[in-house]
Amino acid sequence: MISVENISVHFGSFELFNNVSFVINPKDRIGLIGKNGAGKTTLLKILAKKEPTETGNIVYPSGVTLGYLPQQMRFSSSKTVWQETMAAFDQIITLENEINNINEALTSRTDYESESYLKLTQDLAEKTDAFLLLGGGNIDEETEKILTGLGFLPNDFQRKCNEFSGGWRMRIELAKILLQKPNLLLLDEPTNHLDIESIQWLEDYLKNFQGAVLVVSHDKAFLDNITNRTIEISLGKIYDYKLPYSRFLEQRQEQRKQQMAAYLNQQKMIEKTEDFIERFRYKATKAVQVQSKIKQLKKLERIEVEATDISNINIKFPPCPHSGKIVLEVKNLTKKFDDNLVLDNIDFVLEKGEKVAFVGKNGEGKTTLSRILVGNLDYTGEVKIGHQVKIGYFAQNQDEILDESKTVFQTLDDIAIGDIRTKIRDILGAFLFPGDDVDKKVKVLSGGERSRLAIAKLLLEPVNLLVLDEPTNHLDIHSKEILKQALQQYDGSFILVSHDRDFLHGLTEKLYEFRNHGIKEYVGDVYDFLQSRKMEHLNELNAKKTVTRGNTSQQPSTNKLNFEQRKQREREIRKLKNKIKKTETEIEQLETVLAEITNSMAKPENATNQEIFNTFQENKIALEKLMTNWEKLHTELENMEL
Repeated sequence: MISVENISVHFGSFELFNNVSFVINPKDRIGLIGKNGAGKTTLLKILAKKEPTETGNIVYPSGVTLGYLPQQMRFSSSKTVWQETMAAFDQIITLENEINNINEALTSRTDYESESYLKLTQDLAEKTDAFLLLGGGNIDEETEKILTGLGFLPNDFQRKCNEFSGGWRMRIELAKILLQKPNLLLLDEPTNHLDIESIQWLEDYLKNFQGAVLVVSHDKAFLDNITNRTIEISLGKIYDYKLPYSRFLEQRQEQRKQQMAAYLNQQKMIEKTEDFIERFRYKATKAVQVQSKIKQLKKLERIEVEATDISNINIKFPPCPHSGKIVLEVKNLTKKFDDNLVLDNIDFVLEKGEKVAFVGKNGEGKTTLSRILVGNLDYTGEVKIGHQVKIGYFAQNQDEILDESKTVFQTLDDIAIGDIRTKIRDILGAFLFPGDDVDKKVKVLSGGERSRLAIAKLLLEPVNLLVLDEPTNHLDIHSKEILKQALQQYDGSFILVSHDRDFLHGLTEKLYEFRNHGIKEYVGDVYDFLQSRKMEHLNELNAKKTVTRGNTSQQPSTNKLNFEQRKQREREIRKLKNKIKKTETEIEQLETVLAEITNSMAKPENATNQEIFNTFQENKIALEKLMTNWEKLHTELENMEL
């Protein structure tokens, strides 16, 4: 158990934390949330012993180990991916070498009864025990499993690390941390450099991780899938709930409503009491009552309403200029980088008003095609831009390519033309750069602030096609919601490259998966795509179950494949029925609890008992969620049984 005790941090006159305290338990799965600049990264650095605190301290148990993945890092290595990743096992490899040396020494010794020989055998036993305890028996298997899960192919293992982009190097660092199996994982935006499939793999890994996890993430689906506790940093304070993110939001909203209602009721009572005191202060016949009221107010424990960070981003893209029906048309497009084939003979058409997503593993060509479409890369084949189409482009590294020597205001002023220049401060204010913040240098901005500034640049000129490559990287959850709302209202076409499932959900009507140098169209939502890909994966697994005799490989028959599919379907149906049965039991239990609480609330002595009321509300919300889930499960079962 790690104990954070009354830590405070200030930057100049700005208070980041004020006497923050909480405890991290051995099996906790904590989501650390808050707006950009709230202090999430700073808190992780403090916990990782990378930065000091001004006041307070952190108590670590003896022998505790930490694994820290920063949001941004400088990583350079001439080693191969395999060699660099195996560095996670330095202690195990050292032990293995020592064991080999002892075994070699023992084979040449014949003084079996000597004290030095016995000492060698004792050392061998101790080091062998330590080697096995650390998992030394299967480090190759573990390394391959982690690297593959994070998206590396077997032929990547012997490539040099410096051949990979920064995002892939970050994956290597994450692999090393996971292989070390620390007591506490501190992960700062681990999904920023992962594709959807790797994110899902990481979710499964973290669910089964034996230690504690504290993760900063702006991926709502990721937080809901892995966390059981949420800590929010807001205006220097923390709010700690033993709930995953979405349920935490509901609880916080309900709590604030109740708090405000209680505050308003108390204010009315105070106002009436003060009015009584003022009216009868000088009447002798009311002197006793007046003094009583004064004492009552002095003893009253005042309800304070939590300060709420109400800063907001109000984004609205300019109306789109008119364009032709066909916005983009791609024919027979091929792209190579030297001998590396990325895209092979691609055909793609985008019509006016269409909103599509590019998805797939990293390195399959999503960013490459985006750059080709906006004219940043050469290619072979044909790319035809539609009549009067104007493109706005947000590059994946847009926040990194901003001129750090300029101020926030200069960044927009240098490219603004005409009347829009008079609205620069209004635009920046909408993107949370009010007042003197516009004079900040870009080099002092956080990743989220840089991303907001880069998106603000897109508003300076009306366009009818947006090409957005990972626009939500570094944006907090609230900022992403506002951007999503703006894109839903946008009346032009857009191509969105993203791995954020929650952001994509309800935003696009069509997806293109990039795989094996080509693209495949999926009509529908991102979760429809994930479901269809899951079924494809199951079929691929079935197809791989070949019977090999000698040098021949026999593919399973259609009947065999259909049998496997039926068996899989039957398993899914059994799982759904078990879930429904379990949910019905939970519903019955909650209904019994609510009936008991209702009877308790009916008693006069409990009429103003806020704790009982809160318990009733919590159980009521839980019951509603169970009922919704029950209906969803029944619908799934009906569809499966059709």
